[in-house]
Amino acid sequence: MKRRNFLVPFLLFTFIVTAQENSQRIDTLSEVIVSSTRIDIPFSQNSRTIQLITSDQIKQSGVTNVADLLLLISGVDVRRRGTSGMQADLYFRGGSFDQTLLLIDGIKVEDAQTGHHTMNLALPIEVIERIEIIKGPAARVFGQNAFTGAVNIVTKKALSNKFTLQGQAGSYEQLNLSATIMQDYEKTSHVVQFSRNISEGYRYNTDYDNQNYFIKSTLKSSEMPIDILATFSERKFGANGFYATPSAINQYEETQASLVGVQSVFTKGNVTFKPRMYWRRNQDEYVFVRDNPEIYRNLHITNKVGMELNTAIKSKWGTTGVGVDLAKVYLSSNNLGDRDRFMGTFFLEHRFLLLDAKLDITPGFAANYYTDFDGNFFPGIDIGYQVSKHFRMYANVGKTYRIPTYTDLYYSDPNTLGNEDLKQEEALSEEIGVVFTQNKFDFTVAFFNRDSKNLIDYTKELESDKYQANNIRSLNTKGFELGSNYKYTWFSFAQRINLGYTFIEDDIQEIDAAFSRYSINSANHQFTGQWNSQFFQNISQTISYRYVERTSGDSYGIVDANVVVRMKAFEFSLVANNIFNVAYSETNLVPMPKGNLLFGVKYDFE
Repeated sequence: MKRRNFLVPFLLFTFIVTAQENSQRIDTLSEVIVSSTRIDIPFSQNSRTIQLITSDQIKQSGVTNVADLLLLISGVDVRRRGTSGMQADLYFRGGSFDQTLLLIDGIKVEDAQTGHHTMNLALPIEVIERIEIIKGPAARVFGQNAFTGAVNIVTKKALSNKFTLQGQAGSYEQLNLSATIMQDYEKTSHVVQFSRNISEGYRYNTDYDNQNYFIKSTLKSSEMPIDILATFSERKFGANGFYATPSAINQYEETQASLVGVQSVFTKGNVTFKPRMYWRRNQDEYVFVRDNPEIYRNLHITNKVGMELNTAIKSKWGTTGVGVDLAKVYLSSNNLGDRDRFMGTFFLEHRFLLLDAKLDITPGFAANYYTDFDGNFFPGIDIGYQVSKHFRMYANVGKTYRIPTYTDLYYSDPNTLGNEDLKQEEALSEEIGVVFTQNKFDFTVAFFNRDSKNLIDYTKELESDKYQANNIRSLNTKGFELGSNYKYTWFSFAQRINLGYTFIEDDIQEIDAAFSRYSINSANHQFTGQWNSQFFQNISQTISYRYVERTSGDSYGIVDANVVVRMKAFEFSLVANNIFNVAYSETNLVPMPKGNLLFGVKYDFE
């Protein structure tokens, strides 16, 4: 991909900003509370790198799934295998897919078998209120697996009565159907959603059938409101070359992921309580030859049952956050064996406000216990200073960790061998950043550094040996991120431009092994740009661009676009992906589809 494609969004941005001087405040996120933390802090007062994707931005993006939506965020590297987010891995700032944590309404839904299943519970976008993206060391806040960051999906609550039917059809015989019901009563409210996405696939053995069921009920009470959430996702898909070599074209996979959670938030005096209980289940069946499972087949079932209690105590010295997280994990697998693990984590932090609340200092730690790993202590500190109404500086430093997955520990196939003596991965991460905000424009820059040790690599000494997992890698990752958001009016309508850039540099320590499978393939240069525009009363459009250049030297630039036409209760849409037919792959040499279209219609009954 020629570098000149990288300049297109900058030229577009310059033209629009020059042509339009009048602007107004279109919306603000400054008072949104980041809900995934113990201490409630307005978005504008956080001392970490946090990005929000609102429900309005989700509508404007034109995407059909969470994986495609996160592609629009610089510093988040989503590597997809196929379309519709059917299988996708989530990477933050040069980390691995095992080092990123996913939460739903604050519930941690990591999978103990492998990080490949992180996105199995990525919900349909129709039920998402916003997405909170927390970058950098997050073990002090969330515990294990938040090695490089975390994504919290916040689901909608029914604030009115509405019934929505939606359908999309397009290239590769794609067909997406969904029905969403929202009912708001005096003492309860409910959101119920069903969706099904099917396709014959854009190449041999990439067909899929994805069904999602979702329900969220709120029991209203001024003293103790209760949210009850249940969701189930079943995915069946051809996995042509997804995990093995590109020549393995007949792979097939079926996954089932479910979550049931009950939680509340209530206040007694100066203490806020956030209790929750949940059960997360994942089932994964993998067949190497689709029509002949006897050749090679894996079946893994993981269950996680957990409970948490987080409290925030306000006093004249600031706010103290205390949390306890207890969980039991069970695994049943024909390859990995029958395993179980008890996990306990204690969190403590305190937020000091000094100098008339301009300076905030939040030290804290997480201490964990595992029945099959040593206990550890992971401290950290966040510092922020409000220089002026529009300008804020922040810094944070902390230790972070990830315990090996069951695949790392016990997996075995003709070419690979796990290692039950593995230690946990650890890192010391630092970050410093500045934020500038005004009514029409905001700008952020963050510099980060991460020194990792005991990273797991698969190595061998002789070509005839199996690759075995070992804690053999050390890695220094550093870089910076830039982001801007410009809001203005043109033709009397609100317009928005978002731009982001991330640079990553990896310093890999040499290892004493003849053969290594570990592949550092970070997005050294990542640029994202999006222009949401409207020129007519009932028509809006969005153009998205992303450029990636990896450590391997591969690079590509992709342009997507969508148009939405609204006519009373109807909404018609056209989504065009990869409109310049770029040939590229995001992982494992799996080719992504070239230009394709989706036509959609939505109807709201109110």
